[in-house]
Amino acid sequence: MNRVVYAIALLLLSWLLMQAVHELGHVAGAWAVGGTVQRVVLHPLTISRTDVVDDVRPLVTVWCGPIVGALLPLLGWWLSGRCRRPLDQALRFFAGFCLIANGAYLAYGSFDGIGDAGELLKHGSPVWT
Repeated sequence: MNRVVYAIALLLLSWLLMQAVHELGHVAGAWAVGGTVQRVVLHPLTISRTDVVDDVRPLVTVWCGPIVGALLPLLGWWLSGRCRRPLDQALRFFAGFCLIANGAYLAYGSFDGIGDAGELLKHGSPVWT
């Protein structure tokens, strides 16, 4: 029973942290191109979002979400391994979780034109990306 509770808690925590890292990418992308972040919505039972106004380069803002959402956890895991920290296993799991979640999110969204994939397509990114 303890393992089941641990696994569920780990998945829910990973989901929320993955959304936070992903949205951090959108925020950084928006700020980098001079956009104004109006709101970031994070909730463990829904899909997160970042509302940006005055976004002059929406492709940068949108792409930064999955790119940062994948690379930042990988960087954390790599640094953990270099420093021989005890969190190495958890960070490896989280990095893998983020890679799968961001990739599946973009792949699924590209079929229906929803979420970040829909925004990328709307602003001119080719489907294969």
